[in-house]
Formats: sequence, structure tokens, C-alpha cells
Amino acid sequence: MMTRHYRVAGHTFAISVREELFALIGNYEPFACDGGEPLFTLIEDSGAVPEYTEVYRKEGLPYIYGRTASGNNVYGFMESRNSGMCLICSKDNREGRLIMMGGYLKEKLNRSVMIMYALATAGNDTLVLHAVVVSCEGKGYIFLGPCRTGKSTHARLWLEHIEGTELVNDDFPVVRDGVVYGSPWSPITPCYRNVSYPIGGIVSLSQASCNKIHRISGVEAFLNLYGSDMGRRLNNFIDEDIDKGMHQTKDKLAQTIPMWHLECLPDEAAARLCYETITR
Repeated sequence: MMTRHYRVAGHTFAISVREELFALIGNYEPFACDGGEPLFTLIEDSGAVPEYTEVYRKEGLPYIYGRTASGNNVYGFMESRNSGMCLICSKDNREGRLIMMGGYLKEKLNRSVMIMYALATAGNDTLVLHAVVVSCEGKGYIFLGPCRTGKSTHARLWLEHIEGTELVNDDFPVVRDGVVYGSPWSPITPCYRNVSYPIGGIVSLSQASCNKIHRISGVEAFLNLYGSDMGRRLNNFIDEDIDKGMHQTKDKLAQTIPMWHLECLPDEAAARLCYETITR
């Protein structure tokens, strides 16, 4: 086993796995650091899946959440008896043991690290968002929306038509204290950049027959963030303190960062309307 340390959005964590597995997760290399006290450690475990009580199962998918008799949390993706993964987290989410069966080891490692990161940082003004981020003129702009609403397409239109735009992350950026960070998790378009920008604005996207944009705030802004929080997807299972930390972070973000709703077509005009409105 070999242990390496990484730092994302100022949070240090450690991964301890077989040496050959590090070749599969080169997406973490831009975030490598020399060490330090890790917020959490993920450890590969070759043992058997422990006995646990199933608490929640996602309908139609093999996602399972459970709890052992000792109170440890279990996050599983059990395709069959010999294929899947099982992540067993300590009560304080500082240590996770990962049992992997079958293939797709890179995906299982990535999923497990992201789960632990989202839970361990919940009380530290930190969110992992399901979003796309671009940088322009020294600031980061975050595009939110459900799957297949055109987040990546809208970011591409900025890259093509708005001079000076660069992609920061195309799936799971990290937000902390008014700053957006690149992360090791960007599977749609591989983009693993260890960069950060003050947030210039957040835009919730929806498809429409014409391009319109308006400012949102209050409850509407909070609810848009609520649905895009990666940690919230685990809330069928997480404890009250973690849920409270996530709630406070989203509430603070909704109150301090300007937000808009963009109804749009997948065209240049939508990108220019968005840029000209939110960068004033």
C-alpha cells in the first residue's frame, strides 16, 4: 500500500491504495501536496463487505446506503455479489475503507473520494456542486441546472464567443467562502485544473424557445443551489450536523453571490446575453 496526499479548495486528504492504482487516477496529480494533517483518509480494503442494515436504496439503481451495528455509514454500489463497491465511513467521516469488486476501479475510487470529500467538508463552508464553471476577466462563473439542460453546451459557447474565457471544471467544481475551485472530478470534459477564482455570478439554466435572463434571490436562489449540491444527494443518510452545515453554506452563498436564471437556446446570442448581463 502507498499513501499520497492531495489538497482541493484548501482541504488536505489522503488516499492509501495499491501503488499501481495511482496510475489510474492521474486526475489527482495537479492537486498533489507534500502532506499535512488530512481531513480524511480513504484506504483500500481487501476484506469482506461487513454486515449492515440497509437504510435506503435508490429505486431502479444499485445504490445502497446502510449502517453497521457499530454505527459506521455504508455507501454501496452493488451490481452483483462479485461486482461493485462498498465504502465504509467512520462516524466522523475522517476514515473510509473502500472494498472494490470487479472492474471500473478508477470510477469507484473517484466516486468514493468525492463522497468522503463532500461529507467531511460540509461543516467548513464548502460545497461540491454539480455544475460547470468558466473563468473570464479574473472571475469564475458557475452554470447550474439538472442533467441535459445544456450546462456544458453553454460553457462551450462562452469559450467560442467570449474572448478570454477558460474552462475551470465541467462537472463537479468546489465552492468555498465565495471562491470557486477546480477539482479532480470533471468526467464530462476532462479538466483537472488546480485553480481558483472569486465567484462573479451563478446562473441557473433552462432550455427555452428564446433567450431571456433575470436576477433571482432569496428562496428561489437557495432552491437552485439546493438541487445542485453533491452532498445533498447523500441526505437520505447523512446526519443532522452535516445537513445543517450544508444548509448554512448554501444559504450564505444565496445571500452573498449574485444569481440569475437564464432561459436559453444553444446559440451564440445566449452566451452574449448572459455575459453582458452578469459581468456588468
